Amino acid sequence: MTVHRSSSGSFEQRARVRPLERTDLLSVMELERLGHSHPWTQATFLDCFKPNYRLFGVEDERGELIGYAVIAYLVDEAHLLNICVSPNAQGRGLGRWLLRHLKAVALADQMVQMILEVRVSNVVANALYLSEGFSEIGLRRGYYPDGNSREDARVMALRFT
Repeated sequence: MTVHRSSSGSFEQRARVRPLERTDLLSVMELERLGHSHPWTQATFLDCFKPNYRLFGVEDERGELIGYAVIAYLVDEAHLLNICVSPNAQGRGLGRWLLRHLKAVALADQMVQMILEVRVSNVVANALYLSEGFSEIGLRRGYYPDGNSREDARVMALRFT
């Protein structure tokens, strides 16, 4: 899948979504370190290469990985576990575009809904999910590590039917 986006009149981005492979792990780990305060380990990513997981990468026009997402399928539910866009590519609509791709794939795979957790302090991500039709269905207290303490996670869901 290829996208051609213009933002602010001057930015042109060509990107494509493709399945992630184990050979992408070094690039994924670098993005993970840049994009998350408490990054997943390499072992965690390796554990996701199973039949009930969907791992996608976003490449720019040079073939460089600039984003990724990991989803676990549990019966008829798609659980978005991790989504990340390179800090250099943020604010250009790629996160929204990737999320829409994930929703389309989950729907095509006959999932009934998509759920996710998001830090309550992540205002940008919360706004994105709300604008894409997700609604808050719960709160997980102390879900995310946050320095010496823990941060709550907003649980959000989007029903496809």
